[in-house]
Amino acid sequence: MALGQAHAVDNNLAKPNIVILLADDLGYGELGCQGNTEIPTPHIDSIAANGVRFTNGYVTAPFCSASRAGLITGRYQTRFGYEFNPIGHHNELPGVGLPKNEETLSERLRQAGYVSGLIGKWHLGGHAEFHPLRHGFDEFFGFTHEGHYFVPPPWDGVTTWLRRGVLPGGSKGRFTSADGRVIYSTHMNGTEPAYDANNPIVRAGQPLVEKAYLTDAFTREAVNFIGRNKDKPFFLMLAYNAVHSPMQGADAYMKKFAHIQDIHRRIFAAMLTNMDDGVGAVLAKLRREELEQNTLIFFLSDNGGPTRELTSSNKPLRDGKGSVFEGGLRVPFMAQ
Repeated sequence: MALGQAHAVDNNLAKPNIVILLADDLGYGELGCQGNTEIPTPHIDSIAANGVRFTNGYVTAPFCSASRAGLITGRYQTRFGYEFNPIGHHNELPGVGLPKNEETLSERLRQAGYVSGLIGKWHLGGHAEFHPLRHGFDEFFGFTHEGHYFVPPPWDGVTTWLRRGVLPGGSKGRFTSADGRVIYSTHMNGTEPAYDANNPIVRAGQPLVEKAYLTDAFTREAVNFIGRNKDKPFFLMLAYNAVHSPMQGADAYMKKFAHIQDIHRRIFAAMLTNMDDGVGAVLAKLRREELEQNTLIFFLSDNGGPTRELTSSNKPLRDGKGSVFEGGLRVPFMAQ
């Protein structure tokens, strides 16, 4: 029995835990380790400091869904006909999703004895046949479409910036509510999708009402996943929806960046720093459980930043999300 237990311990050590921290729409130039001196990101930066920063890190597509398909399969998504980026109700259409016959990283790791969890954004099919639990994940907490509000209506505790085709009254420009908590802007000449329509937060397959700010909720669930599975090899994919729209900055972080005059940029800074603190909480949990030395940690963005939409900068690269220039495909990418 003792020999069997020793073999089991050695076997687990031979299977390092794997954590993928995936940001959403984060531009190449927006981290401290990438040259941004305006918004501190010490926890994400620590991954680069304790490991390696890939200055030429590329994803397989310049927008969310197709890039995630490439990441989770290890194949160019065009090889299996998934070059798409479904928005809104298109996520629910039969046949729109990651093909069921494509082997995923979670399926391969399950075969190797790992427990796998996806927390956050899926965006690889909202129809039941494409659910994460049918693509090799043992646990799922998050949503299946392209985006989600960070807090439910009436958006308490946040400042919200939304794109609009026209302002109330039919004019163009920028509208700010009397309390300063809601800003509408027509600078993109379009309106935000109905992110939450038929797109609830779910645990496994059951919808629930999540009242915490979504970045904090996803961090909480990731920390709990690590705690539950600390004695076995695990694969955790923590796919934050920050800094993707809709832009909502939590009050505590908005106060931290009160010196940033542009409210658009201030909300972005609040969202990014909130996510950085979430990454810090995950790293701290790994250290507390003495798992850090046996865990492969990766941080990257799914694509370049949409600068006009979010202020998410790709400097010094050209263009951004949706473009096949460097700014669309070359992303912040690091590992330890």
